[in-house]
Amino acid sequence: MSDATEANGTAAAAAEAAESGRPADGGAGGRHVRVVLVDDHRMFRTGVQAEIGQTAETGVEVVGEAADVDQAVTVITATRPEVVLLDVHLPGGGGVEVLRRCAALTADAERPVRFLALSVSDAAEDVIGVIRGGARGYVTKTITGADLVDSIFRVQEGDAVFSPRLAGFVLDAFASTDAPPVDEDLDRLTQREREVLRLIARGYAYKEIAKQLFISVKTVESHVSAVLRKLQLSNRHELTRWATARRLV
Repeated sequence: MSDATEANGTAAAAAEAAESGRPADGGAGGRHVRVVLVDDHRMFRTGVQAEIGQTAETGVEVVGEAADVDQAVTVITATRPEVVLLDVHLPGGGGVEVLRRCAALTADAERPVRFLALSVSDAAEDVIGVIRGGARGYVTKTITGADLVDSIFRVQEGDAVFSPRLAGFVLDAFASTDAPPVDEDLDRLTQREREVLRLIARGYAYKEIAKQLFISVKTVESHVSAVLRKLQLSNRHELTRWATARRLV
């Protein structure tokens, strides 16, 4: 079964359950939270589901899964979970794009959908990017199952949650009076386009970029074309100078 078929089937079933208003399970001392998993690695989603999705014990009910941006928006819109576990790097524009397209759900005062980033990356730009986009927290994939469950419930309740090493950094980044202004040109790029931009600027060939990002050479070429168009640059040499001037290399 393809990821798209699996995601659509899960969304339809979960949406029906949500509409029926079925009672919450009594796991985890009566606590209950409906969660969608968004990650482009099927094995990772399966592992998270096995770790936290035993609803009777954890109180976490996984109502949908998605592997890319379009699937994520479809499943989240259909299921209206309380919390979305969101990977930062996704095909189709990354976690920031999911947040942008789900902004109305995040802002819903009565039934807000809250996002908790769950990523292998602890890069500053990834953390700040999704927090600016509207995520309520950011934890890395080294987190234990028990701590992840606790983080999910805290986000459901409206708390901001960060892995310990990231908390101080996030506070400093947003409190700093000398923080650099938002780069509007850079903000035009999706997360994947930024990744490609950096690798191009570091001198990687298209084939090397494709291998590192687990995408096709044709996809790399498409991302480079999009970056050049958005930044109004003519070639990879200008792109390299642009990235170097902003210390992105």
